[in-house]
Amino acid sequence: MATLRLGDTVPDFTQASSMGEISFYDWAGDSWVVLFSHPADYTPVCTTELGEVSRLRSEFDKRNVKTIALSVDGVESHNGWIGDINETQSTTVDYPILADEDKKVSDLYDMIHPNADAKVTVRTVFVIDPNKKLRLSITYPPSTGRNFQEILRTIDSLQLTDNYSVATPVNWKDGEDVVVSPAIPTPEAKTKFPKGVTEIKPYLRMTPQPDK
Repeated sequence: MATLRLGDTVPDFTQASSMGEISFYDWAGDSWVVLFSHPADYTPVCTTELGEVSRLRSEFDKRNVKTIALSVDGVESHNGWIGDINETQSTTVDYPILADEDKKVSDLYDMIHPNADAKVTVRTVFVIDPNKKLRLSITYPPSTGRNFQEILRTIDSLQLTDNYSVATPVNWKDGEDVVVSPAIPTPEAKTKFPKGVTEIKPYLRMTPQPDK
């Protein structure tokens, strides 16, 4: 069992899925990936989650993000359950669900927490960049459905801060002001960010989002 930390290269794997065998690195290609596990098929919270991810397809697409789900149920179970998701959530699930019956991927990514439940995966989300580096991980308890708008928000932040010397403040949303990196002196920051720099404290300076 591995413990993945931010910045680690995530492990490759080959596993069955609802859309055929997946070789993870090949499938991911040059995209960002949201890999998320759920405890079990035919359960209420998971049904709403996988439906929401499907409804957000266009939002993930415009961020160059592929989505892939996982549980320890088999392919036949997944394919039957997808019909229920489509019916009850008014959507069409168009991304793969890994059938991790042998728990190979669950063990590689430490998705089974024995003190929660030794038999099923917890609600973990991994955001993986095109270099196969782990950029975000969040684990939720079984009783709490995930907020995928928050996942999109964090991807926006990661993609922005990869390209500009900024950070995103509390509750930031795409299009709002961002924080200038403390490593940049204020005179340089004013040149680097021509939209303007507001100095609240020497270490706390704001600027309009540079790519808007």
